[in-house]
Amino acid sequence: MIYGAIEAGGTKMVCAIGTAEGHLIDQLTFPTKDPAETIPQLVAFFQGKSITALGIGSFGPVDLRTDSPTYGHILDTPKLAWQQFDFVGALQRELKVPVGFDTDVNAACLGEMTYGSAQGLNNVVYITIGTGIGAGIAINGQLLHGMLHPEAGHILMKPHPEDSYPGFCPYHKACFEGMASGPAIEDRWGEKAANLQDNAQVWALESYYIAQALVNYIMVLSPEKIILGGGVMKQKQLFPLIRKQVAEMINGYLKTKELEDLDNYIVPNSLNENQGILGALELAKRARF
Repeated sequence: MIYGAIEAGGTKMVCAIGTAEGHLIDQLTFPTKDPAETIPQLVAFFQGKSITALGIGSFGPVDLRTDSPTYGHILDTPKLAWQQFDFVGALQRELKVPVGFDTDVNAACLGEMTYGSAQGLNNVVYITIGTGIGAGIAINGQLLHGMLHPEAGHILMKPHPEDSYPGFCPYHKACFEGMASGPAIEDRWGEKAANLQDNAQVWALESYYIAQALVNYIMVLSPEKIILGGGVMKQKQLFPLIRKQVAEMINGYLKTKELEDLDNYIVPNSLNENQGILGALELAKRARF
């Protein structure tokens, strides 16, 4: 069986075909334009490739409620041309195959659970920290949905005692995304994160906010593993700082085998940046049944 997969990002579309075992046979990346230009490019890639089903991990917010009249639509996204666009319907009409649909971060979480470091686990949090901050969450083996889907990048933060930065988020100011995303780093320090590698103060603050968020997720969701991806997490010096602060913030309240081995509990993504497209491949497999 051959399956199709789309990782739909705000700046680029990644489309691929692959097997049930996660072997990617062909892949193409192109910029995300408006739907009138993007959908034909996606359709052209998949036509003639005999895919059995298609999986989409999409930027959002999106409607994931299968009983909703707007299921499969992108909702009130900042990308104005995509607002209220029937993403699933447009592709299903052209390709005439079952379509699995979820958020891009849920797809990345699913990719890690199916093919990566979270295989065999049922409760996992995958967080991407880059232009924005989002989280894919699986509980009891199921990707978490609800009235919408998790927006875990917008939990509110307790500012660091030495941090006077008000926050970058236009909605909440001092939320996780507002304090720790790539744009927040650049706005606070006047330089992109990649140019601040040797500034210890930058990463002390960054690790404080990331650790604070992770402790909140740990207390509420009780995940068996936390995976961190995105452009900011390419700063590998962050991982030991985050683990140290998580331990300090939990302060001995929880005692589990996972928390005794933070090096294997809070980890980088493991699939060479293919976790999203592989998760979309798994969404396609699940859509077939």
